[in-house]
Amino acid sequence: MKEIAWKKICCPVDFSEESRAALRVAADVARRLGADLTVLHVNDGAPDPSRVATWSDRAVDGGLHAETAEAAGDPKTAIAEYANAHGFDAIVMGTHGRTGRAHALVGSVAENTVRRARCPVMVVHSEWSGLEGA
Repeated sequence: MKEIAWKKICCPVDFSEESRAALRVAADVARRLGADLTVLHVNDGAPDPSRVATWSDRAVDGGLHAETAEAAGDPKTAIAEYANAHGFDAIVMGTHGRTGRAHALVGSVAENTVRRARCPVMVVHSEWSGLEGA
């Protein structure tokens, strides 16, 4: 059986606690696999690369360097489009975990990314018990 080599990991962030949780997992996976990590922010207005870099530096510790990137558009499509275009091996992203009416009105960025991305997508909930003490 051929070994799966994840060498490029994308972690989309929206500066929420859910994104912070996903970034902690993405950084850990990247460290363990020796993979490159890119922290992606999809902006809906003026780009702010310094905010993405500052937020990424605070969230990623332990000597791992993460590249930062920005894309424009609707996150529901832009994340998968960016990952597909840049040859990422995996996406690690957070979810707000909305259900019912909130999910129907807002939709799910994570759900749309899973449908559109050509690589595996790991979805992390901020209340996952594995994040305690991390």
